[in-house]
Formats: sequence, C-alpha cells, structure tokens
Amino acid sequence: MAKGDLVVFEQFLEDEARKVHNLQTDVIKVALIKSAANGGYDPVGNEADPRWAAGGTPNLAASEVTPAGGNYTAGGVDIAATAVETGGTMTFDGVTEPSWAANASNPSDLARWAIGYNDTAANKNAVFWVDLGGDVDMRAGPLDIQWGAGGIFQKTETPGV
Repeated sequence: MAKGDLVVFEQFLEDEARKVHNLQTDVIKVALIKSAANGGYDPVGNEADPRWAAGGTPNLAASEVTPAGGNYTAGGVDIAATAVETGGTMTFDGVTEPSWAANASNPSDLARWAIGYNDTAANKNAVFWVDLGGDVDMRAGPLDIQWGAGGIFQKTETPGV
C-alpha cells in the first residue's frame, strides 16, 4: 500500500445489497485510527464485518486516536457524501475533504488510517479506509485527505450475460 491508497471494504458490497447503505442520504463520516504497532488496528479489505461500533469484526472505533481534542472530534467528520449515477457508473464522492490543522491539543496518539463509515446505519458499518502513508502526529503538522477527481470511488454496473 502507498500513501493515499483507498480500499473499499468487501463487506460494503454485501451491506449495500442488504440495503444497509443509502449513499445519497446517509451520513458518512471519516475518523482516524492508530496502527497495530501503536495499540490500534491495521485494516484489510476482506474484514469479516467492519464497523465503527461494538459487535463488529473488528470494532474500528476501539482503535480511534485519543484523546479527542484540539481540531479532532471523537467519531470523525461528516464528509457530506454524494452518489451520482451516469451511464451505468455510480460515483461516490464527498463534498467535504477531511482536514485537521496542527494543534497542540490534537490527539497524542499517532493517526495511521482513515476509516469511512456510515454513521446513519444502526451498526455504523464501515465503507472504506485510506492509507495515511505512516504515522501522523497531528500536534506537529496538519492532516489533509483529498478525494481524487473521479470521486472517492466508482462502481460500474455490468449487465448479466
């Protein structure tokens, strides 16, 4: 993985089929977790049931950077998500690009991964994660996540044969 790589959790596709997500109306948040090396968790795409809540495998919120403060609010930020379909391709994007300015009161834990999750869903099901490229100390410098020109991700419907 490289800095900036985004991975959609495989479970998201199953959750979407079960109508867990409505990407046009649900509140999608991005929060930060620490690495396994720092007492957190290192996500992979094929997690059994990734959530930002108890009951998930894993419960990613248990690895959130702490303590909340400064420019970081526990649970992360709402990215004002949008989903638009054109010509058989759904583009999922965020109007807001998460950004945290350096602040001496930001979490003392080092952020390693950004987790996108559905805050509207009862189980806070995870959607994607972003590789921050290494541990980030938000007390010493800013942390900015910028979505690509093609949105956060795209999904293409392929008609059956």
